[in-house]
Amino acid sequence: MAEEPLIAQRFPFVVQEEPGMKFWCACGRSKSQPYCDGSHRGTGLSPIRVELAEAGRVAWCGCKRSGNKPYCDGTHRNLP
Repeated sequence: MAEEPLIAQRFPFVVQEEPGMKFWCACGRSKSQPYCDGSHRGTGLSPIRVELAEAGRVAWCGCKRSGNKPYCDGTHRNLP
């Protein structure tokens, strides 16, 4: 069974991205937020792979609870 992800922060990581492959940290343990650095090993959690087709601003989920992972959907506003 997978562990519960840690809350990295209670607001999105808004990043100006270039096209290409990204690996969003789903566990909340990465020191390279919002990207995976391999810290999920042993947690049962895995990063989410995203292929960005064009450059633009991306609001990556920081609380790791979004219903639209890996993107922020505002769920952080309802956390205790």
